[in-house]
Amino acid sequence: MSTTISTHDVTLDDRTFRILRAGDPCAPTIIFLHGWPQDSTAWKEILLLAAHEYQCIAVDLPGIGGSKTTGPCGSKILLAHQIHDLIAHLGLKNVTMVGHDVGGMITFSYLREFGSLNSAVIMNTVIPGVAPWDDVIRIPWLWHFAFHSIPDLPEQVTANHLPAYFDYFYDATSAVPSSISKASRSQFVSSYQSPDSLRQGFEFYRALWKDAQENAASSDAISIPLLYLRGDQENGDINAYVAGFKQAGMTNIQSALVPGAGHFTPQENPADTWSAIRRFLRG
Repeated sequence: MSTTISTHDVTLDDRTFRILRAGDPCAPTIIFLHGWPQDSTAWKEILLLAAHEYQCIAVDLPGIGGSKTTGPCGSKILLAHQIHDLIAHLGLKNVTMVGHDVGGMITFSYLREFGSLNSAVIMNTVIPGVAPWDDVIRIPWLWHFAFHSIPDLPEQVTANHLPAYFDYFYDATSAVPSSISKASRSQFVSSYQSPDSLRQGFEFYRALWKDAQENAASSDAISIPLLYLRGDQENGDINAYVAGFKQAGMTNIQSALVPGAGHFTPQENPADTWSAIRRFLRG
């Protein structure tokens, strides 16, 4: 039986969440959170694979694409609360959260704030305030962390050049840049081209320093199963990230590398990405 992906707008108070949905509504649920500069469509290939066994919901992060909010918000704790509101509104149970890049930062905050997930997967990201954060922010080729944190300037510089600006990141950090198709690139530009969405994208970065302070604060140990996943062509030693999660209180963590992929792993190698997640979920 073929799998279809449907698009829905979910209204909750003064917010709208754009979601992609696939799979059996009665099956255990996986919530997928994308990173920057992408939207929920980055997960389409994964959804088609995962929907044979799970209900899959990919969300445009608040303020991005079809998701609308009353104002920009970069705090990963506050964003985690918004995702929690959506999950509660939809009445979802037995939820696993999979977050890539910024979505992974939100997933980490969700684990600390709520601890109500069956399991979680964090992909291709460093968590602010969690080792090796202090080392990562010193890496010269991650210059955009600081640039995007400057008020107003990134919007002024990039507003009329989004295709070229976004292409730089897809091409520089992917092992297989062609895997992010022209259609996907055009879709992602459309999700950030409004002034409000463009600002929201940079607010993810402007909040990093406050996020780091909050994440560095001590918290109770968290035993929810966590998979840290990244492409094997992305820079950095995955063991350093795993050690950081353990120091931050994640007591039940596994890790895996996806072959032939860089930073945009879900699109570069969706089959092996889903295989790694599926193995983790099946225990």
